[in-house]
Amino acid sequence: MKIVKFHSINRRKEFEKDFKKLLKRFKSLENDLQTFLNTQLILFHKHKIDNHGTYRIPNLGFEEPQIYKAKKFACKALKGKGARSGIRIIYAYFQSKDNIELIEIYYKEKDNTKENKKRIKDLYAK
Repeated sequence: MKIVKFHSINRRKEFEKDFKKLLKRFKSLENDLQTFLNTQLILFHKHKIDNHGTYRIPNLGFEEPQIYKAKKFACKALKGKGARSGIRIIYAYFQSKDNIELIEIYYKEKDNTKENKKRIKDLYAK
């Protein structure tokens, strides 16, 4: 079987800041993120297999890059939750360059259920 990868996967500094905060709380997050990148994103973008855990964020005012929200993210530190861990990842997919840029990661709580659209537009809207 042929190994399929993206040309590059980069973490924005804003993502790194979010990630470091969550890593203190969820110790398995680094490994969980690698699993997510190597499985769910490859399946979704390369093999066109949709597990209904990733969807494109509409109405941002630009077409490139495409911005996605991943809702199914398995976190081992949250035992018993599986892919319904509550962790969300927002990322940009540059289809023409085959690049992924990680924008935001957060733990969905009652007071924090939306992605940061201002951050996304500041980064990518022209």
